[in-house]
Amino acid sequence: MSALTQERVKGLFDYRDGQLFWKERPRSDFKTDLAYLQWNPKHAGKQAGCYSGQRHGTVAIDKRHYNLHRIIFLWHHGYQPEIVDHADCNPQNNLIENLRAANKAENQRNSGMFSHNTSGYKGVVWSKVCQKWIARVKVHGKTKHLGVFEDIEFADLVAQEARNKFHGAFARHN
Repeated sequence: MSALTQERVKGLFDYRDGQLFWKERPRSDFKTDLAYLQWNPKHAGKQAGCYSGQRHGTVAIDKRHYNLHRIIFLWHHGYQPEIVDHADCNPQNNLIENLRAANKAENQRNSGMFSHNTSGYKGVVWSKVCQKWIARVKVHGKTKHLGVFEDIEFADLVAQEARNKFHGAFARHN
């Protein structure tokens, strides 16, 4: 099976409010479309895909499973980027306004705090050596030291400004 196209996806689904719905198969397709053999008319008009314990919803097309957000992006934009990023970091919010093309680095910039964070602020760590807060940010895969601070809120502010500067639209502060 060749790669999915926007035309194929639009032929199968309607998009409404971040969800895909199976289309009714036109009568003219019945005899000419071999994929009709896989078509179940009872699904017409019903919501496509499921989450079943997955972070991202999936939908089966031609016996292959695809992430819903990737199919919705293809439906709207006509291509598949390396990564489809959820701007609000909610993998179940598939509104097209929330989906954007990204590379691995941009997707990582839009990640939240690590679970082992003890300061409660992204990019701020406690230095046992100097007994102060250190602000830092990742830039092009390397950690950039932003300074040492007495006040944790000021260290957080410096880290936020650096993320805004270096990460742009993909900056995430919590």
